[in-house]
Amino acid sequence: MDIHFLTTLIFLGLGGGFLSGLLGLGGAIFMIPLLLYVPPLLGVGHLDMKQVAAISMVQVLFASLTGLIVHNKNRFVSKSLLLYMGICNAIGNLAGSLFSKYAKSAFLLAIFATMAVIASIVMFIPKREQGEKISPDEVRYNKPLAMFMSLLIGTFGGMVGAPGAFIYIPVMIYLLNIPTRIVIGSTLGIVFMGAIMGTIGKMATGQIIWPYAFALVIGTIPGARVGGNVSKKISTKYLRLAIAVIIAITGIRMWYQVVTGN
Repeated sequence: MDIHFLTTLIFLGLGGGFLSGLLGLGGAIFMIPLLLYVPPLLGVGHLDMKQVAAISMVQVLFASLTGLIVHNKNRFVSKSLLLYMGICNAIGNLAGSLFSKYAKSAFLLAIFATMAVIASIVMFIPKREQGEKISPDEVRYNKPLAMFMSLLIGTFGGMVGAPGAFIYIPVMIYLLNIPTRIVIGSTLGIVFMGAIMGTIGKMATGQIIWPYAFALVIGTIPGARVGGNVSKKISTKYLRLAIAVIIAITGIRMWYQVVTGN
């Protein structure tokens, strides 16, 4: 096992974990492009999309759990959202992760890039924050719609190793009209539940390279804790903007790879 490659994965996990805790994303939106492009750029190794999807699911599992603990301590997590959307996300992720074994890497990459572009476009839409001071237990939303969207997002997310946090955030903010801080905290819980089932699916189909996954996790846990603590100090307007920009850049870069093969 190449020590240089494993060391690179640890540092990538640290950066991805920090952004996960900061922005309420499971981390796959950062980790998938980082894992695809950084190791070859540094000349330490190469992973294809199917391998990346599998080990990023394990990274998301630990990043979302760590961030969830921090955000729950700060009282930004809705138990109702975790119950209704989390269970549907878990079911969808299990189905998608099992199906992914039979899908081609280019197909998975195209799905991920499409999801990222759509999410980024939505996040750039101006929105006046509603109920900024509302308690997580007081959140009201359309539960049937939330469950349907969660099942759909989870299925596609499970296929690409991304439980779907970067899709959940615009859906919950703009479609379900939930305050941004509660969205950020609750999304981590939803994707954690999905990542459990997604990881089980990847394990059952033998897709996970465990030394690589563990290296990512070593960096992810401390990074997510720091990111979660920093998040509560930043304006929700800037958090939404940062999420939109990162998702947009990722989606465009990955579509470029789909089209050109580079």
